Amino acid sequence: MYFLSGWPKRLLCPLGSPAEAPFHVQSDPQRTFFAVLAPVRLSIWYSRPSVLIVTYKEPEKSSSQFGSYKQAEWRPDSTMIAVSTAYGYILFFHITSTRGDKYLYEPVYPKGSPQMKGTPHFKEEQCAPALNLEMRKLLDLQAPIMSLQSVLEDLLVATSDGLLHLIHWEGMTNGRKAINLCTVPFSADLQSSRAGSFLGFTDVHIRDMEYCATLDGFAVVFNDGKIGFITPVSSRFTAEQLHGVWPQDVVDGTCVAVNNKYRLMAFGCASGSVQVYTIDNTTGAMLLSHKLELTAKQYPDIWNKTGAVKLVKWSPDNSVVIVTWENGGLSLWSVFGAQLICTLGGDFAYRSDGTKKDPLKISSMSWGAEGYHLWVVSGFGAHNTGIESDSKSIVKQPGILLFQFIKSVLTVNPCMSNQEQVLLQGEDRLYLNCGEASQIQSARSSSARSEHKAGGGKSPFADSGLESQGLSTLLGHRHWHVVQISNTYLESNWPIRFSAIDKLGQNIAVVGKFGFAHYSLLTKKWKLFGNITQEQNMIVTGGLAWWNDFIVLACYNISDCQEELRVYLRTSNLDNAFAHITKAQAETLLLSVFRDVVIVFRADCSICLYSIERKSDGPNTTAGIQVLQEVSMSRYIPHPFLVVSVTLTSVSTENGITLKMPQQARDAESIMLNLAGQLIMMQRDRSGPQIREKDSNPNQRKLLPFCPPVVLAQSVENVWTTCRANKQKRHLLEALWLSCGGAGMKVWLPLFPRDHRKPHSFLSQRIMLPFHINIYPLAVLFEDALVLGAVNDTLLYDSLYARSSAREQLEVLFPYCVVERTSQIYLHHILRQLLVRNLGEQALLLAQSCAALPYFPHVLELMLHEVLEEEATSREPIPDPLLPTVAKFITEFPLFLQTVVHCARKTEYALWNYLFAAVGNPKDLFEECLMAQDLDTAASYLIILQNMEVPAVSRQHATLLFNTALEQGKWDLCRHMIRFLKAIGSGESETPPSTPTAQEPSSSGGFEFFRNRSISLSQSAENVPASKFSLQKTLSMPSGPSGKRWSKDSDCAENMYIDMMLWRHARRLLEEVRLKDLGCFAAQLGFELISWLCRERTRAARVDNFVLALKRLHKDFLWPLPIIPASSLSSPFRNGKYRTGEQLLKSQSADPFLNLEIDAGVPHVQRSQSWLGNIGPTHHEIDTASSHGPQMQDAFLSPLSNKGDECSIGSATDLTESSSVVDGDWTMVDENFSTLSLTQSELEHISMELASKGPHKSQVQLRYLLHIFMEAGCLDWCIVIGLILRESSIINQIVVLIQSSEVDGEMLQNIKTGLHAVDRWASTDCPGYKPFLNIIKPQVQKLSELTEEQVQPEAFQPVPVGKTPEHAGPRAEESRGSLGHGSVPPGEVGGGSLVSRKEEDTTRAEEEDSFQDGTYDCSVS
Repeated sequence: MYFLSGWPKRLLCPLGSPAEAPFHVQSDPQRTFFAVLAPVRLSIWYSRPSVLIVTYKEPEKSSSQFGSYKQAEWRPDSTMIAVSTAYGYILFFHITSTRGDKYLYEPVYPKGSPQMKGTPHFKEEQCAPALNLEMRKLLDLQAPIMSLQSVLEDLLVATSDGLLHLIHWEGMTNGRKAINLCTVPFSADLQSSRAGSFLGFTDVHIRDMEYCATLDGFAVVFNDGKIGFITPVSSRFTAEQLHGVWPQDVVDGTCVAVNNKYRLMAFGCASGSVQVYTIDNTTGAMLLSHKLELTAKQYPDIWNKTGAVKLVKWSPDNSVVIVTWENGGLSLWSVFGAQLICTLGGDFAYRSDGTKKDPLKISSMSWGAEGYHLWVVSGFGAHNTGIESDSKSIVKQPGILLFQFIKSVLTVNPCMSNQEQVLLQGEDRLYLNCGEASQIQSARSSSARSEHKAGGGKSPFADSGLESQGLSTLLGHRHWHVVQISNTYLESNWPIRFSAIDKLGQNIAVVGKFGFAHYSLLTKKWKLFGNITQEQNMIVTGGLAWWNDFIVLACYNISDCQEELRVYLRTSNLDNAFAHITKAQAETLLLSVFRDVVIVFRADCSICLYSIERKSDGPNTTAGIQVLQEVSMSRYIPHPFLVVSVTLTSVSTENGITLKMPQQARDAESIMLNLAGQLIMMQRDRSGPQIREKDSNPNQRKLLPFCPPVVLAQSVENVWTTCRANKQKRHLLEALWLSCGGAGMKVWLPLFPRDHRKPHSFLSQRIMLPFHINIYPLAVLFEDALVLGAVNDTLLYDSLYARSSAREQLEVLFPYCVVERTSQIYLHHILRQLLVRNLGEQALLLAQSCAALPYFPHVLELMLHEVLEEEATSREPIPDPLLPTVAKFITEFPLFLQTVVHCARKTEYALWNYLFAAVGNPKDLFEECLMAQDLDTAASYLIILQNMEVPAVSRQHATLLFNTALEQGKWDLCRHMIRFLKAIGSGESETPPSTPTAQEPSSSGGFEFFRNRSISLSQSAENVPASKFSLQKTLSMPSGPSGKRWSKDSDCAENMYIDMMLWRHARRLLEEVRLKDLGCFAAQLGFELISWLCRERTRAARVDNFVLALKRLHKDFLWPLPIIPASSLSSPFRNGKYRTGEQLLKSQSADPFLNLEIDAGVPHVQRSQSWLGNIGPTHHEIDTASSHGPQMQDAFLSPLSNKGDECSIGSATDLTESSSVVDGDWTMVDENFSTLSLTQSELEHISMELASKGPHKSQVQLRYLLHIFMEAGCLDWCIVIGLILRESSIINQIVVLIQSSEVDGEMLQNIKTGLHAVDRWASTDCPGYKPFLNIIKPQVQKLSELTEEQVQPEAFQPVPVGKTPEHAGPRAEESRGSLGHGSVPPGEVGGGSLVSRKEEDTTRAEEEDSFQDGTYDCSVS
């Protein structure tokens, strides 16, 4: 409701003697002037600007006669002030304006500014008037005066001798006798048969009192702490006609304040609490409504040390009350007891170093206009003994402080309650929660608007991206969208009284003293009246509302003395010429819009319904308004001021299904009236005969009368309802939401029978469910099951002022206050309330309708958690526990397993047994997770099992999970499982092994160094000449820590156990020819592939079927099968002369193919995702190594463009940027290259070269695997990879290897038979392989000879690392000829001249993908 803003301001008081220090402040009825009392002076201050106007100082002589000043009271027309003094005198001061048109302060404008010309009354608005104070009369009542109270045209004075004096403002008693309190009868209620007891003791008198106009009586506090309410039985005010009621149990009252709108009396007590009473309408007794008290839970160190309540003051709009205590501090509460602010805790009470501050002591306070300011007289006045030694410090001196407030629009314009935005108004600015997304919302098509929102805010989870903007904008970030109110409007119309925002959150209208103005968030412009006289001629009385593009408001026309209802179009100029004006009979107090109906509540207690429709007559669009129906409420409403809000809703006790005519469910069903906190509903009376109208014009239809009112709820502050309909979320949209202050919220929920069965006659069709909420609700998002609110937050600045002298400055004493946006989910409260009431079926329907919400899992978890905490920690046994019901309820949802485990992980271990007794055995739940393939949840259950079961059980389950995770390639989980298994075995604590921050670029058995992205390969490459690079340099054998990690405690049985599982998995992958997965597996888990392959060389690591292996690799690595070119040319590229040109092509064409590989739907992409991601950076090095032969000394390495970012499978472009050797720099190209013109046949050859290659990444991976198999001596696999890459150099190298070292004869035999099988397959199925097989014929021949030579197989020694480089030079150079990237220029593909039919099928899918991803940029200059 109300929120503190910024720092309090200090007003400059003229400093004088302690006798002139202020101690009391009292505002006049209009809150324009403030009377400030000091013991011997009376000052008048002006509110805006806050300046001192005039001071009257009592002469010493008379001051000694009258005594010091005590209290002040204004005459209702602000022309006089009565001041009481210590010795029983009342002084009457007249306030007169000084002669002539004199102003004390007036604004000075530069010449020619628009403010100078023709603003009527601008002087009065902008200037502080010059006033005179003179004492005209004095009255001696001969006893100290306890309380002064202005009542209508009289002044009521209570004196310490127990008398009540009624004095006329002219200073005369009018011959009326003073009333002696002892003669007034008091009883518990007005109905008691006996006249009631009298205050039967002599020294009783009134200590404090306040008049309540709507109850017509006085709330009083007596000097002995008793409280009561005195009311005149008839209109005459004499002792015989007065009667008092009092509650028997209060004996420590200190002060009182009255709320006229809600008919509440707030009595401050010596205990520090405030008791709020209301009067029972039937018996007249005083009933306790609620208490305002600090709880030990929130304020453990201060809740019972506040001292007595010193002051209680209701805000001008009666929506909040401010309370202060004897020992200092300030707190703010809503009408029915929701605490909004308290300065006894947090940053208000403690400095940043933890020391306690002295709370601010307040001796008097008064609200400013519209509640934007609170005038506070603070400090330790002369009459205060608690003064400290450093009395010279500023804050210790009494002074006037101004606290600034921001308030919710709902306090003054409750028709905003059918909106989903939060709108706060400050004195010169507005705070909105609908952010900058107004642009996005405006982009929506009008059709979408009419479909999804029959006048509503948004449908947050519709498919289109625009629609889903709604929720994120309303929740969004924590900051407000602040709109500064137009200064031109504010200058003559301060303060802002009402504001409203339209449904889409794009336009705001504000109302000040006169007229109104509106603002568009799209154009960021204010629109004001062009004619100022029109603006100054209207006073908006009943609030305002938006209807589509129109502003509807009720106002008083000053010149015609006429009440009117006006409708202005937003898009036209702001002028009465464009407005539709309807005359009204009486003053409108409240106004609200529902669909196409305007409902107004008038001062004669009648409600009027108007229909509103858009009319386009000629050039102007206007809205037409017609009266539909009038309803008199005077029988039910004692005073029109008591009506807090009135709205039209589609809510009724019947819920649509039972209605005889379904279309009536959509009509405006009922009127909701908040009468002083009682929510009253009046429904249409459907008991009469129902005529089915066939009329085309709905306005001609006779509207049904309304039934007598029914009370729905008590203590209601706000009501929310919506006019949208949504079949899926009927529960939430047809509900009525109530905010009930300290009692939390209530929802009046409709109950629907399942699948339209006939409802049970004994089941009510609606149910009122209360629930508590931690924020103050300001808006309800109906479909999203969220409440939006705001909360005060504080920022400390005392660290800037370390010096002790500055420690007492105001900025240090008070934190800076800001308002934060907050929101809260309420669905779990409602579900739980339904389950408590055995309405599980309704709860299920409601939950299923909300299951698509992003935070639905959180809702279930919260519900389970709250019920578990309550029941498991309860001291007494619970007769009917709710946990089993909640558990059963959650099993209805697929999220059941996650919900339970998340709840358990967030709950202490002691409660687990209670939880799992209700939801089931964790072992069974773990197995369910495995069956559902939900491995992450299963891992969470594992932690629970580890705590609840013996180690053997958790190891058994962990093994199960580990194997499944390996199977599915969930590498992160695998790493955790390895750690977990080790921890179980060795009894170590569950801590992850520390990983090194950087290491040599070594392969460490897998791609350990691809994971450690801290290494930038380009940096290490810069200082090495290009020619020195070789493949082996990059991929040398591991010396990294992962090697040590395995060998460190390999004797440990646990490690052996894990190794066995890993070996088994690797064996399976090899047997199924899943090389890509094997690479991922080794890279991710740091598996020592080479040493394992050495051991398995003759077992799992031999190739049984070469042809099958070849096919599987083609498929796995997305590598196209080779094709025979249409014209077998002798290519000019063989001799390496134009290699630079080809290099250029390579860099350009890399991009489409990478994208292609990523998008192609290959089953194993998922599994190899992280491997692909991790291999990213190295292909640069491999590339450089293999492409720069010794004859290319002039090439240079381009630096890596993305050193730090993690290279994911999705970001193919990152790879190209870092991998292209030319990298957009053309300096490398040979000069004579520009003269080269490529012939058609050469182009065809290039495209053939490109088409026969797979993605670049696959090439890098294959080369890496080749290197691994080489090191391990698995030569048959090397041959297969050599065949795929179609590089004779690889085959050559293998033959050289076989010649130079002893190789197992069996392997040789296997290679020989494998190659023959491939040859046969190529002849029949894949002729594209034939040319390459012909090239390597001599090597195959050599192999055959070697096989025959071999007599005795000997143990194979793996090649030492040092030896390999000698093969690298020639190979790298030679292989360069065939290292282009596979990409087909679109021209050729389209023509199909080069592509054989067989090849087309394999490339078509890939081409389509690459076209989607990015265009080809393979162009040849």
